Amino acid sequence: MSSAFSARGALRAATAAHHERVDAVFSRADLTNRVDYARFLQAQAGAYLPVEAALARAGAARIVPDWETRRRASRLTADLAALGVAVPEDEADVGFDDDAAVLGGVYVLEGSRLGGAMLARDVPADFPKSFLASDQAATWRDLLDLLQYRLISPGERSSAVESASRVFMLFESSGQRYLRAD
Repeated sequence: MSSAFSARGALRAATAAHHERVDAVFSRADLTNRVDYARFLQAQAGAYLPVEAALARAGAARIVPDWETRRRASRLTADLAALGVAVPEDEADVGFDDDAAVLGGVYVLEGSRLGGAMLARDVPADFPKSFLASDQAATWRDLLDLLQYRLISPGERSSAVESASRVFMLFESSGQRYLRAD
């Protein structure tokens, strides 16, 4: 099946501009600088924590078989605590109305896991990085298979795309709040 007809292809194409903006905002952080790294993690937390919590409330464990192993909120809050910085207040108003929307949100969080694994290479060894260097067994391929299996109809794909777009916008907003351009 070509990527144009795959659930992943639909999500990737429809959210590409959002993804690029998020990457541009988060690339402002110098991950080798402790203060910048702390702000980077706060920016991540400002979006990641409320999204993961909302996904759990919406029944992600019912939809994504290995949901509990994919969760990283405790790793992120532990890294922030180790850096001595506050966990951002949960100001995000985020919700997921149906299973497809949940999958759209999980798609963004799992994509951030892939990006985080690459970014972790640049983070000094003495910085806490359990959030980025996640060694959990959850795999991207398993999620893509689940998306392909669960996001069949145009309506389901549309719901997933809308949800993923909202999550990307939340990450962009949080990044802008904590990672201001100098």
